[in-house]
Amino acid sequence: MARIVFDLDGTLIDSAPDIRAVANAVLADENLPPLTIAETRDFIGDGTPVFVQRMRAARGLPEADQDRLLSAFMARYDGAVALSRVYPGATEALTSLRAAGHSLGLCTNKPLAPTRRVLDHFGLATFFATVWGGDSLTVRKPDPAPLHAAFAALPDGPRLYVGDSDVDAESAERAQVPFLLHTEGYRKGDIATLRHRAAFGHFADLPALVTRCVAEDAPPGP
Repeated sequence: MARIVFDLDGTLIDSAPDIRAVANAVLADENLPPLTIAETRDFIGDGTPVFVQRMRAARGLPEADQDRLLSAFMARYDGAVALSRVYPGATEALTSLRAAGHSLGLCTNKPLAPTRRVLDHFGLATFFATVWGGDSLTVRKPDPAPLHAAFAALPDGPRLYVGDSDVDAESAERAQVPFLLHTEGYRKGDIATLRHRAAFGHFADLPALVTRCVAEDAPPGP
């Protein structure tokens, strides 16, 4: 059976509304206009410090304010779950994959504390044998180290990574792992520009894609 590692934001959950609410509370304290949902989605993907950097730059705040704004953001982020939603069919797909004997992990650039909070909120934590956040190591995706760590924590088997973004595609490529692209997430480029083994728009299609990929990569029989 395969080792399958998932991204979180834009892959399993649409968290942009909660992230936007946190960002706009920080900006309101600065008497600055709020982020749009399009800006929010565009800023997601490279971890919370980079999100805050992009938010700060978009509203003309100086680099000297980065640490203060990041602290203000993180103070609100841990409990930001009310506006997020699980993508349709994701829970059912995770259930199906685990029932088929695959081992599941999670590797996200979201900090670990809010990651665990949102997984618990949606009842998803029990699916994952290992969870790696953006602050679990000293580097974040697209550095391949977090993906390597997530796969290493799972039993032996073929590897697959499921994500939604340019960062995820680059992470998979650098880790030399087949990439399954969720097309309804936060990617910035066209699907054709992202290297991927297969793409899916609804999670109902994911178990069959996994079965196909595992079969394609299986060594030939005697």
